[in-house]
Amino acid sequence: MILVSTDWLNKNLSKVKIIDASWHLKKDRNGLIEYKKNHIENAIFIDLDKVSNHEKNLPHNHFLPKKENWEEILSKLGISNNSKIVIYDNSDLISSCRIWFQFLYFGHDSNLVYVLDGGLKKWISENRIVSNKEVKNTTSKYVAKENKNMIKIRSQIEHNIKTKEFTVMDARSKNRFLGSEPEPRPDVRSGSIKNSKSLPFSELINKKNNTFLNKKDLEKKFSSAGINGPKIVSSCGSSVTAATLALAYSLINDDYIPKIYIGSWTEFGKK
Repeated sequence: MILVSTDWLNKNLSKVKIIDASWHLKKDRNGLIEYKKNHIENAIFIDLDKVSNHEKNLPHNHFLPKKENWEEILSKLGISNNSKIVIYDNSDLISSCRIWFQFLYFGHDSNLVYVLDGGLKKWISENRIVSNKEVKNTTSKYVAKENKNMIKIRSQIEHNIKTKEFTVMDARSKNRFLGSEPEPRPDVRSGSIKNSKSLPFSELINKKNNTFLNKKDLEKKFSSAGINGPKIVSSCGSSVTAATLALAYSLINDDYIPKIYIGSWTEFGKK
């Protein structure tokens, strides 16, 4: 089980740690401000920007934090290694998937970390209880263990262009992939990684309620994009929506271990 329904969460509110992981690319929205106004009761907030390692030469990307930083953050939030976690967001990017990926990368049991299908949008549309109360946490001692096989770096992507050992799937819009639309970040050229395949993450989401497509429709989407087998690596603009693709592919392929090109196009396409 990777996704949980709003019904399931409503029945298990007291049994799980709830995380609001809303992150927005557009500057006119701020996840933390929105969280303070409205969040699922007892949810705590994780700021993707603050739990990322922003390298100086790539200020608009989201590299994974250092192991000790991740441990410190989760410990302050009162999350332990045996916590059962449900992550949601109120973002058009389905940013909860990136925090889901981060938990798996740092060794949290995959059977204990879930994403709320439909996120806050669906929760509110069903008139479920929300709150603006600050959540107080007792500290814990979180111990992380990195699964370094879950990320690819630029040199591995460049080597793969020659060897074709794995398939890179790109979550950006089709026009950005084709280079007919400019990148939203400065100093990043248009285009895509050679031999990569395009599958915009938005095509995997029901626009009406932000839920993922059913398994049969997801299988059709990946098949039509020429994506199959376990050797798949996700990419996007800044390694956020790449996680949305990774989660979606995990829903249809039990043998798949999520893998992301962590630098994504912001690094590869840097001018």
